[in-house]
Amino acid sequence: MFLYNAWYVAAWATEIGTKPLARTLLEEPVVFYRQSDGQVVVALEDRCCHRGMPLSRGEVFGNNIRCEYHGMVFDRSGNCVEIPGQPLVPKSARVRSFPVAERDGLIWMGDASLSDPAAIPSYPWHARWPHKCKTERLDCNYLLLSDNLLDQTHAAYVHKSTLASNVDAYERAEMKISPTEDGVKFIRWMLNCQPPGIYAKAVKFAGRVDRWGEFEYVAPSCILQFTGARNVGEGAYEKDDRDGGFGLRIFYGITPETEHTSWFMWSVANGHRQNEPQATEELFTEIEHAFKEDEDVLVAQYATLRKLGDRPLINIASDGARIHARLALERKIAQERGIPREEVITLA
Repeated sequence: MFLYNAWYVAAWATEIGTKPLARTLLEEPVVFYRQSDGQVVVALEDRCCHRGMPLSRGEVFGNNIRCEYHGMVFDRSGNCVEIPGQPLVPKSARVRSFPVAERDGLIWMGDASLSDPAAIPSYPWHARWPHKCKTERLDCNYLLLSDNLLDQTHAAYVHKSTLASNVDAYERAEMKISPTEDGVKFIRWMLNCQPPGIYAKAVKFAGRVDRWGEFEYVAPSCILQFTGARNVGEGAYEKDDRDGGFGLRIFYGITPETEHTSWFMWSVANGHRQNEPQATEELFTEIEHAFKEDEDVLVAQYATLRKLGDRPLINIASDGARIHARLALERKIAQERGIPREEVITLA
């Protein structure tokens, strides 16, 4: 079940040039390209209206794209403007176009009749902190990705060599959850704990640290993360002084490809040794390794859910933020479709 009255991350800005890029989003095949000026990004249905040839197999010239099958040319609005050997172009010769916004190094795509550009989350950190980004395709439903990120207790078991602190720190963590109109925010503190491997490799700590994980989920599929640690007693927890020590920010764009596959577009920004390009590279490599651990879990989890999905699942205490996120998404889908709240299927 997808929310259509929303903006989804379609790609990183650096992924789209004058060579067509094919990407399926929410079950819809789309072709992206930049016009010849390099400034304007175009998104069209990836299907010629003549015989269904993917336009992504064609060629961009000027502001338009030409189908490689019979040479029909389409402009940025999806209208066919040229048919070789035929002076008259029927008004019905067109394909669907999609609104696109380029912001903060990201390409967002929405629905022409529904999406409000003001609803696109702002993320200035790509301009403020050195960062590196990646696009991945995962064999699982997109909701499992946000579920995984919103319950960080899994790190003690899935990320033993990268993100995990001592296990008892997770059991006594302080958690504050704040539901929002568009999703949920939470901050999680693990006080007086051992620094994770990633942190200790990046920064020399005196000993134990006070560690935080601050997350914001914006329905349907965007998560913003600020994570870090300082030496115990340096005021990170007591005074909210979180500058210094170790710090990173991660952007997550989680977009459905299909019901069963997802696009995972993420970036990691370095907040601790910002004048050292190697530090950013090392941080990215460590996070990439941790996300591969997540992927292995999510793919296995989803395969089991598809086989045994009719069997009930339970919630536990650590599911609080995840539950609020699902409720926010359910509410938006119900509003979009005019479904009475009591009739909405729970996205467990």
